[in-house]
Amino acid sequence: MLENLRNYKIILASGSPRRKELLGDLDLDFIVRPVENADESYPKNLPTDDIALFIAGKKADAATKSIADDELIITADTIVVIGSQVLGKPKDIQGAKEMLRTLSGKTHKVITGVCLTTKNYSNRFSVMTEVEFSPLTEDEIDYYVEKYRPLDKAGSYGIQEWIGCVGVSGIKGSYFNVMGLPVQKIFHELKKIPAI
Repeated sequence: MLENLRNYKIILASGSPRRKELLGDLDLDFIVRPVENADESYPKNLPTDDIALFIAGKKADAATKSIADDELIITADTIVVIGSQVLGKPKDIQGAKEMLRTLSGKTHKVITGVCLTTKNYSNRFSVMTEVEFSPLTEDEIDYYVEKYRPLDKAGSYGIQEWIGCVGVSGIKGSYFNVMGLPVQKIFHELKKIPAI
């Protein structure tokens, strides 16, 4: 499978354990080499649907400064958007609870930007999934945040955790995208990379 990548050293430029697990599910051999001190800022006037791809692109630019001829670097960024509000990772426990109150009983978008980069090839794309939450009680929010500590997750939740089981009432699009990496789309895009 993916014979075109046989001579590449594949690098996941992310420290996310979920992204590592998801990319591993594609049966690829790869190493993890996170981008150090990644700049995740973006212009204030950037449309919300473009933010994740913009940040993933900045990570790709940083990760590929000294790319070798046989390296394929994968970068990604995930954001949660509700209305015109962008929810990244919460700063603290109170911030996490506030984000979940904002998502409670509403539908939001999860957008992941992905960059696949070699010395002579670049493919940048994003994937959007709609997620609908049932109304959450304060007890449910407190329980989840205190037990699962979702401070490393955009929107303060992991769909694969307890909150996804009890709170997510509907999903339209890629489940894995909500976890942080749209692996089905990535697999199909990897097939397009020229062999070396």
